[in-house]
Amino acid sequence: MRKKSFLCGCLQTSNAEKCCNGKRISNFIKIVFGNAFFAVSCSGEATVAGEFSQNRIKNSNMVAEKKQRTTKKSTSTYSKEQYLFWYELMLRIRRFEERALVAYGQQKVRGFCHVYIGQEAVAAGIESALKPGDAIVTAYRQHGIAIGRGVSTKAAMAELFGKATGIVKGKGGSMHFFYAENKYFGGNGIVGAQIPIGTGIAFAEKYRGTDNLCVTMFGDGAARQGALYESFNMAMTWKLPVLYIVENNGYAMGTSVARTSNVQDLYKIGLAFDMPSEAVDGMNPESVHEAIQKAAEHIRAGKGPYFLEIKTYRYKGHSVSDPAKYRSKDEVKEYQDKDPVKTTEAKILANGIATEEEIQAIKDKIKAEIEEAVQFAEESPYPDPSELYTDNYTQQDYPYIKD
Repeated sequence: MRKKSFLCGCLQTSNAEKCCNGKRISNFIKIVFGNAFFAVSCSGEATVAGEFSQNRIKNSNMVAEKKQRTTKKSTSTYSKEQYLFWYELMLRIRRFEERALVAYGQQKVRGFCHVYIGQEAVAAGIESALKPGDAIVTAYRQHGIAIGRGVSTKAAMAELFGKATGIVKGKGGSMHFFYAENKYFGGNGIVGAQIPIGTGIAFAEKYRGTDNLCVTMFGDGAARQGALYESFNMAMTWKLPVLYIVENNGYAMGTSVARTSNVQDLYKIGLAFDMPSEAVDGMNPESVHEAIQKAAEHIRAGKGPYFLEIKTYRYKGHSVSDPAKYRSKDEVKEYQDKDPVKTTEAKILANGIATEEEIQAIKDKIKAEIEEAVQFAEESPYPDPSELYTDNYTQQDYPYIKD
């Protein structure tokens, strides 16, 4: 019988009792890189050692149940292709981010690094609901959104490694991906700076007379920026085709929404501008997809902007350096029970949407893809120093430069 797989911050293994090259599971696992230690917490899928024997008993009873589930006729509202799209994209993002954490611990990734683990359903639901011509601009927790937009895991990983083959030639790092071909306008490092940028992109679409919209995403911390209120007012006044999304994961860095905002249901901010606004469950792709479709229909009808508060949760700290001690273990466990990757896989199997063999094939494909991405990043060259002088905006006849 196949043993239960689990995830910790270092790697995936089919050994339910050990990870990190044979070290036994504890609440925190030390991974040795040279003479340094890098501590990562298990994501919660692994159980404590005392539960292994009980799990083995449970697993023996579950085998027959799982076989029966795969023969059930699907009763899903969405197609098999749709569910597998969501599942594969979420799993790709999850595995990418886990390997990014490992690489950071090995000092192959430098600088800031904000991973998307736990929030994958947001990226999946957005991508399935948008049209190819629509634009997205977001903040710096953006690897998952970029991968959803079509940035390859090779180009993304190489960018984290600072290599010339990265999506922006190794010049942007973790926070500043950009992919103009698929209308992905970044990763932006300044809190809230992307809100007026997205409003401007929407203005351009309206000016050109297209039916495209711009998804403008930001975190709950940026909801207190003055630029948001200016942008909301302008967008409503001019009825711009912009979908504002606040990814509310509960914490602006280490500070909870409850401590920083009198209005804790952030979607209500939009109501002050008569902007259609609502809250969305961000822990499953179906809810996100449906909310995006509804908002997009409103926007494409020329009725102006829409505001969604997508309530989600990050399982890791704000950045790699954040131990997240401001949250209780019970709170994290509550949201890990809603893990979008696990619950979507369970739903697919329970409803007979796909077989265990098909799910395993997706897992194997993504595992190989991420390994290839890491190898590609490691083997790629660093940018030539001359690249400092390329890709810079210049105006030859700028009148205010004097010798």
